[in-house]
Amino acid sequence: MADDKPVASPVSAPGDDAANPKNAEKLEAKRLAKLAKLAKLEAKNAALAAKKTEQEKKAPKVTKVKAEVAAEPEFVNTTPKGQKKDLTAELPAAYNPVAVEASWYDYWEKSGFFKPALIDGKPRPEGVFTIPIPPPNVTGALHLGHALTNSIQDTLTRWHRMQGKTTLFVPGCDHAGIATQIVVEKRLMKERKLTRHDLGREAFVKEVFNWKDQYADRIYGQLRRVGSSMDWDRVRFTMDPDMVESVNEAFVRLHDEGVIYRENRLVNWDTKLKTALSNLEVEQKELTGRTLLTVPDHDPKKQYEFGVIISFAYPIENSNEEIVVATTRLETMLGDTAIAVHPTDKRYLHLHGKFAIHPFQNRRIPIVPDDYCDPEFGTGAVKITPAHDPNDYNLGKRNKLEFINIFTDDGKINEAGGAPFTGMLRFDARVAVLEELTKKGLYRGTADNKMVLPLSERTGNVVEPMLKPQWWVNCKDMAKGAFDAVKSGRLEIVPQQSEREWYRWMEGIQDWCVSRQLWWGVRIPAYFVIIKGQENDRIDGSYWVTGRSETEALEKARNKFPNVAPADISLEQDEDVLDTWFSSGLWPFSIMGWPKKTKDMDMFYPNDLLETGKDILFFWVARMVMLGIKLTGDIPFKKVFCHAMVRDAHGRKMSKSLGNVIDPLDVISGISLADLHKRLEDGNLDAREVVKAKEGQTSDFPNGIPQCGTDAMRFALLAYTSGGSDINLDILRVEGYRKWCNKLWNATRFALMKLGSDYKPRAELTLTGNESLADRWILAKLNQCIQKVDENLASYNFMQATSALYSFWLYDLCDVYLETTKPVIDGSDAVARDSAKDVLYICLEAGLKLLHPFMPFVTEELYQRLPRRAGDKIPSIMISRYPVLSKEWENPKSETEWEIVNQVTRAARSLLTNYVIRDATVYVKVGTPELATTIAAQDTIIRSMVKGCGTIKVLGGHDANPAGCAVESVSEDITVYLLVKGFVDFDAELTKIETKITKSREALAVLTKKTQAEGYAERVKQEVKDVNEGKIKAIEAEIAALEKGAGEFKRLRDA
Repeated sequence: MADDKPVASPVSAPGDDAANPKNAEKLEAKRLAKLAKLAKLEAKNAALAAKKTEQEKKAPKVTKVKAEVAAEPEFVNTTPKGQKKDLTAELPAAYNPVAVEASWYDYWEKSGFFKPALIDGKPRPEGVFTIPIPPPNVTGALHLGHALTNSIQDTLTRWHRMQGKTTLFVPGCDHAGIATQIVVEKRLMKERKLTRHDLGREAFVKEVFNWKDQYADRIYGQLRRVGSSMDWDRVRFTMDPDMVESVNEAFVRLHDEGVIYRENRLVNWDTKLKTALSNLEVEQKELTGRTLLTVPDHDPKKQYEFGVIISFAYPIENSNEEIVVATTRLETMLGDTAIAVHPTDKRYLHLHGKFAIHPFQNRRIPIVPDDYCDPEFGTGAVKITPAHDPNDYNLGKRNKLEFINIFTDDGKINEAGGAPFTGMLRFDARVAVLEELTKKGLYRGTADNKMVLPLSERTGNVVEPMLKPQWWVNCKDMAKGAFDAVKSGRLEIVPQQSEREWYRWMEGIQDWCVSRQLWWGVRIPAYFVIIKGQENDRIDGSYWVTGRSETEALEKARNKFPNVAPADISLEQDEDVLDTWFSSGLWPFSIMGWPKKTKDMDMFYPNDLLETGKDILFFWVARMVMLGIKLTGDIPFKKVFCHAMVRDAHGRKMSKSLGNVIDPLDVISGISLADLHKRLEDGNLDAREVVKAKEGQTSDFPNGIPQCGTDAMRFALLAYTSGGSDINLDILRVEGYRKWCNKLWNATRFALMKLGSDYKPRAELTLTGNESLADRWILAKLNQCIQKVDENLASYNFMQATSALYSFWLYDLCDVYLETTKPVIDGSDAVARDSAKDVLYICLEAGLKLLHPFMPFVTEELYQRLPRRAGDKIPSIMISRYPVLSKEWENPKSETEWEIVNQVTRAARSLLTNYVIRDATVYVKVGTPELATTIAAQDTIIRSMVKGCGTIKVLGGHDANPAGCAVESVSEDITVYLLVKGFVDFDAELTKIETKITKSREALAVLTKKTQAEGYAERVKQEVKDVNEGKIKAIEAEIAALEKGAGEFKRLRDA
């Protein structure tokens, strides 16, 4: 409304309008005008404050009694849980997210609105929309990344539900094997000084289930607060009995088909956790050269050298020759079993088939020719450690080399590593090996080496490639099916760049290690067959069987060894658990009841959409697609939307140790800095990390996090999202949308007041023919908003969808149309008044429905306050019908005519901003009779929107220009004049301007002299030069504007 202080848009990225240069200019002009007005107001207030301060200094001190300001009473929710909120009281004067968000979620859930709507047990004819939650890890609370994910998913679910479809949004949690085991172990040590081994496996698993119950409930509470409209009767946890049954079924089937097999191969090994890791759990730390680092499972007081390459010599057997090799992992030379050279490298042709001698073990090491070697790199000779390097492993397989494992599971040198190194931790051994090589005269030098160091994401430990007997999934054939599904268009990946990544992964697929040496997780349904009197190799897969139960596995074992007496066969289940990604890879169909043939599988599988982060496209999404096609015969979902990663305002990855991991509830409810600090202290970070995290929080949130509410948080997160680059989230931007919620609230409150308590909306949405130009214009803008929102939601461009909604509500409805309705609704023309009310109601109802998927709580609260059409018994906005395009509302002619009115209005406002005149006379000179008719017809509307305008006179093209007027040109055919002569003291105004010009020139001279001082160009930093240059340009522009203004005043004075 005109008397309200305009709220600057927190949307930094423009919507579709901004794609049109003309519209972009309009929006920018509007924004600049508001900023100018705001700046002027602030300057005036500052001057008044300064004057007041000066007066207070001069005046004697008087003790004043401060008036008590009544604080807004704290909201108390009196609505019984699950009941509809009582809204009989008057709509409060201000928006309060606590009061607005209370009760609605419980009411929606109890009313069954989250459940899929069926007709006679079948989906509705409008179609089906199914989306599974990417199950959050039960390691702890959700963060803003989860809030983004669920805001996107819920917005789409609500949108499809309002289109009349049968919708299903399935909630759940992932057991997150390695991550959850770590946090529970840390908590046990911190609170009870116990390890998992002190408890034993069964008791420890019970402890983790207790943790799961606590944090799953917390996560589900967060999902409810975020507004996720999920069917809670279908909530799933990846270690629920029926989910474990699905996992066992999948493993046994794939093993029976030979897709899953057991083999001794290289894995990523964490020596601190003593388990294999997936590639996703390994971070690659880039080192530019020599770097000293502490290692988690070593002495914390010691630092070890990384980022260097060390050269040493191997003596050639029965010769005085030597061959020099280089390595970044010197300790692995204890497991070297070959030296490789390129077959054509002339330097080493004479050594093919000969041997070097290991300096510590006297082991003969063959020199083998292999194309893997690059003769141009280093000496061209490469040490080969097949048991501890992926490339060496493949070369070792090709050349049938010996594989020697030199490490224990906890990272110490074993007996195969040899004396004097046995029992040393691996990086202590690195130092010792260098010392011994030096003593033997075999050390040849150390050089800086740019490299990537693999670190365990969970422990920060240096990952060691280790040979381990594990269960592997042969992915080659399944990957082809996943590749073809995308290539054929059956499965669509958005955005398209993610599709290219998909093809790259599928073409380069490798077998997948699914074993984890943990206690928490789904235990592998594989059993080692023990035959009485025999000692068989556990690495040998032929002595293993799988079964959905031990009984089934025993039967398989007896069938496999028919020549052994049944009584001589017993089983021992594998101690390992399955990789979490294996169980979560079954998620889209295990939540539907697979392997059973359920109604949910028939109705809701394949899912329509999977929405997830682009960082797990391969690690999770690809595996779901591969397993889905393999086990169900169909793709698990029809589309994949990969959202961007949420980072902090500085572009940093969210990390607990940085203190920038934010609980969405803290954004919704607000939190003090002290409470943020306390949460860190109560967590699992070590003392050093707590100090670092507190510093980060103090820097980013010196005043804590303000209360923003759910709707503002959701809208802000969605406004960032277009499927493009990562999101650098600034909490202050969320707060900006909190203010916009207040604008929305006030606009609706004002509109309801104008409609009146006795207003009854017409049952039909058809036009009556009595609509004014403003009415027809706003309906056309509403129609465009509907189209933009639908199109952008369909293409997952939430940034453009939110921008369209924001622009319609703020710029079209609030800034313009509500202003035009004031004189009409308050006027005496009953036909125009009724028409304006009907159109205003259409805009309110449709506008709230359009917003609902994005901002569910405030839209429900306001929608419930609207008067209803005859026969409208819909209990909630969330099950009302989403607005659709209306051919009748399309009106390019009205839009064109209204744009003319807007241009005239803006020009008149601009003139009256410069000349404060009451009851001003404005002339509008036009070039055509049509323009004259349009503007004359909107005389009342224009005057109502231009503060201070008393009279508008329309002049034809042949009329003389009015004298004594300030002028604003609108277009070739429209010019606006403001009569100023007789209302303004031009000499006084000129004196003020000349004073300002003098001061500006003095400031310019000082700054120019500073930049021309001797040595300025050499001594002053570039950023300081840039700032000074900017200041000079700003002052020059100010002087030019002032001189132009002075010229205009002189022209008017002398006219």
